[in-house]
Amino acid sequence: MAVAVILAGGLATRMGGGDKGLVPFRGATLLDAVIARIAPQVRALALNANGDPARFVRFGLPVLPDPVPGHPGPLAGVLAAMGWAADQGAARVLTVPTDTPDLPADLLARLDAADPALVAMALDAAGNLHPTVALWPVAGRAALAAFLAGGGRRVRAYAASAGMTAIPFAAATPDPFANLNRPGDLA
Repeated sequence: MAVAVILAGGLATRMGGGDKGLVPFRGATLLDAVIARIAPQVRALALNANGDPARFVRFGLPVLPDPVPGHPGPLAGVLAAMGWAADQGAARVLTVPTDTPDLPADLLARLDAADPALVAMALDAAGNLHPTVALWPVAGRAALAAFLAGGGRRVRAYAASAGMTAIPFAAATPDPFANLNRPGDLA
């Protein structure tokens, strides 16, 4: 069984700043909802977030800061996830964003069926690729570090260079890949 990291290292500017995962949602927080969806699918779970990790202590997860300074985007969180996964003895690591609370209950199983040498990304029923909902080969860690060091920031560009496959998912209600990016999205 794989390990997973919830990506929460962004600045949440469209949500008004702060920690998007701590935004109230369905009587708890967005992060609570994502943990409830992902924890049953993996043997270990961590959180990628920057700043004081004490604000996440109640979740009981390891908090992994970006290993690259300056908030370079989600790939820095993926790099942190790969490092942590390697320490866990995992060959691959699942990443999911903190703002997608209705992820499929079979997300890992579906992505895990892909070639383990490729980055497996979720493709929704409308044909939209979700680059941070992906299963990453930990063996790509050095290549990702080099990509970031060279100024690369686009998740799709790195995944394409590393070898990527899109895994289709059926439509469902609520939308399993809906990103809650703005305060109005929470309604």
